[in-house]
Amino acid sequence: MAMTCAPAMAETKNPVAGATLDDGVSGDEVVVTGRAQHLYRVDTTTVGKSAQDPMDIPQAVQVINADLFTDQGARDATDIYRNISGISAFSYAGITFRGFRQDQSFYDGQRGNPFIGFSVPQLFTISRVEVLKGPAGLFFGPGSPGGIINYVSKTPDEVGALRMVATLGSYDRAGVSAEAIGRIDRDGVLTYRLGGFYEALSPFRYNTRNTSVIGDGGVSVRTNEGGKLTVQATVYDNFLRGNRLRGVPVDDAGNFLTSIRWNANEPTDFLHLSSQAYQARYATGIGDAVTFDAGARYFKATETQQYHEARGFVAGSTDLVAREFRDQIRAVDGLSFMANATAKVRIAGMTHTFQAGADWYDETSILDSRILRAGVTPLSLRNPVYTRTGRDVARTAALPFTTTDTGTRRTGGYLQDQVAITDALLLVGGVRYDRFDDGVTTQLGGRTTAASDYRDGRFTYRAGAIVKPRAGVSLYTSWSQSFEPQSAANQNIAAGGPFAPVTGGQVEGGVKSVLLGGRLQANAAVYRIVRRNILQIDPSLPPVDGQDQLRPIGEVTSRGFELDVATDLTPDWVLLFNYGYNDTKITGTVAGQAITNAVGDRFANAPRHQFGFWTRYQIAPLGAAIGFGGEHLSSRVSTAGQAVQPYTIFDASITKKLGVAELMLRVDNLFDETYAASGFSRQSGSFPGEPRTVLAELRLRF
Repeated sequence: MAMTCAPAMAETKNPVAGATLDDGVSGDEVVVTGRAQHLYRVDTTTVGKSAQDPMDIPQAVQVINADLFTDQGARDATDIYRNISGISAFSYAGITFRGFRQDQSFYDGQRGNPFIGFSVPQLFTISRVEVLKGPAGLFFGPGSPGGIINYVSKTPDEVGALRMVATLGSYDRAGVSAEAIGRIDRDGVLTYRLGGFYEALSPFRYNTRNTSVIGDGGVSVRTNEGGKLTVQATVYDNFLRGNRLRGVPVDDAGNFLTSIRWNANEPTDFLHLSSQAYQARYATGIGDAVTFDAGARYFKATETQQYHEARGFVAGSTDLVAREFRDQIRAVDGLSFMANATAKVRIAGMTHTFQAGADWYDETSILDSRILRAGVTPLSLRNPVYTRTGRDVARTAALPFTTTDTGTRRTGGYLQDQVAITDALLLVGGVRYDRFDDGVTTQLGGRTTAASDYRDGRFTYRAGAIVKPRAGVSLYTSWSQSFEPQSAANQNIAAGGPFAPVTGGQVEGGVKSVLLGGRLQANAAVYRIVRRNILQIDPSLPPVDGQDQLRPIGEVTSRGFELDVATDLTPDWVLLFNYGYNDTKITGTVAGQAITNAVGDRFANAPRHQFGFWTRYQIAPLGAAIGFGGEHLSSRVSTAGQAVQPYTIFDASITKKLGVAELMLRVDNLFDETYAASGFSRQSGSFPGEPRTVLAELRLRF
């Protein structure tokens, strides 16, 4: 759901409980008399590469803004999934999106995610999260057909503000952050934003200790009337002790076999991510009918890991878990450019909104890995004894690195026309062409052992219609496409390659509404996605030089329904609600084989039913607000076919204004339920959800 809105009404009474740096609240104290209208909603989105009313987009769109981050105490991307129908956790930053696993993220419309590998995007520098559901090939090029997530950065602003936050909570959580925005010169030609974030905690799993540091800065220059150039730089340092964190073993019914605190990692194991992202963005209007923007983004990230990986029970034991030790360094850097232009033209009595753009991305990913498989001490499941020995580290250091060098290049351009036949009927049609060039080289001890590369091109299309039978209601239908290049490692000629990309096509219909003067927004969508050309071994063909023959003979069909509601029950009481139903099944395969992430005809971590809600009541005379929320996921399966049991959890918070300060107390997993957030493998078990946690934030805003 896209939370589109009419302007919020406000009166000068008490301060807004939960106001953030991005609220635009100045010196006057206000109470917003339409929480959904103001606090959690936006009336434009850039998920289509240009600023657009979500009511005019013929696909399901949902936008989560910084106000909701603040009210829910969200720190990273996993904290907001419950607000988005059709999305649930898979592992680390990976999600299940309309039934399909998806790991791809965009920043300000561009590729270049600095949270590589096994780290989760942080929200401190993000003003809103835009979600375009279904295939997004027209605007974003190769990707999963489930949809895309676009993180929109906080930027400099002329309205000066300073915000500071101090945090304390369960598991030794302590942190502090500060943000400042404002003018550099008197006329506001130059504006700035500076931010810093620090937080440390010892999560509930044995041996873990997380420390996160973020530094962010930007400067904007008003280059001309309606034109602005913004340059930003962000650095991240995330040190996770007792990581890379896997799951806890479960039985086939999904019951944890030991305490959810269990961890296969020793106290000296760690994951350390150090990354930087730099970007420049220019946007301007050209007359009244044309807008133009261009951007460049570069990121560089290094993720270093030394950790013990569980490998299942020792033969003959139901307590001792075998382990191996892994020493890995993952270095990734990427550079992207993009440009977009939009022009409104009146032709034959109809308004055409032409949109054109192009983008280019080049990424290099180098993984150095060495694994010690023999002689690693197993760990008891029920009575683990941890040590601080460097024995495994020293033995692994004597092994040669296996180096995997992966190069990825994407070049694409698109053209779309949205035609307003009348004020009540809009037609949309677009086409995109992409070139891609992928290559993988593997070396062991400096000697090349394998190499493959593949390049090709692909057209994708999008068409849709929007009918507005009355003000505030949009009925839409659309057809859209996506594609994903096959893994370069699978393009080996000996295996039958090269192969055409995996393709995805979706048919979707729905309704978006803004009713009762903006007090009720209800969006619903039904969809059907078919994903084809998934590679599998063809058993009818003999191996060639010992290489099994692959063929694009897999097909998966996803069907679903989504409902999103935001409503002001009273001027001080807002309710957000979302529900998603999804049924994803294999509709074409080879007997005896399973498509990746599927078990039988079901997909791992794909719930049939998902439900989330958040409600907040503002007690204006007391300058306070009470929040309550929850989420439910139905049963799922892991990649090993083990059950992942359904769960329902609840959260509650209270926010109180204290002069220039504001205090929030929040309790997550209110009833301390033990549950699996997602399943993984039989060897690694399922990822346990957090037990009951308490968070306190003291916020000061000037």
